[in-house]
Amino acid sequence: MKLVIASNNAHKIEEIKKILKGKFDEMYSLAEMGIDCDPVEDGDTFLANALIKVNEIAKHTPYAVLGDDTGLCVDALGGAPGVYSARYAGNHDSAENRKKLLFELRNESNRNAYFETCVALRYPDGTIITALGRVDGTILTEERGNGGFGYDCLFYSTELGKTFGECTAEDKHTVSHRGRALRNLLEKL
Repeated sequence: MKLVIASNNAHKIEEIKKILKGKFDEMYSLAEMGIDCDPVEDGDTFLANALIKVNEIAKHTPYAVLGDDTGLCVDALGGAPGVYSARYAGNHDSAENRKKLLFELRNESNRNAYFETCVALRYPDGTIITALGRVDGTILTEERGNGGFGYDCLFYSTELGKTFGECTAEDKHTVSHRGRALRNLLEKL
């Protein structure tokens, strides 16, 4: 079976292909399929946004479609940035998002947070299977590490004992929210 990954994010596509390697005959990004479609993710949950993606992209391909939505949820901020994680500072600038997050948490002692991912797989016949993944940690007061993307250099994984920004891709895949969601999805297939 061929799979279209409903994303234009190179880091995300790389991670998904690595985790799902061998599970599909071929996997393609939107660009590789020539699909120029960027659905508006205006859902109020990660599940709603993942479904928006797969249902919209499915209109442009006869193949199965995998979509996801991921966000950082901070306890002291009532779950924010949540579904607004990628555009928390008003745009898609990761450095500005991190700067705003640090500002919002400047007087907070509770820095508990988690990353959550919801993945949705839509088959050509319209059948949809979904799964969740989560990883817990804390938000540091300053960035550590050069790896990863988004909030990775601020998110301290309690399981790994370091930030995602300090991890190798392989380390991160062992505990990552997206990895867990994808493995949970594979168990359902």
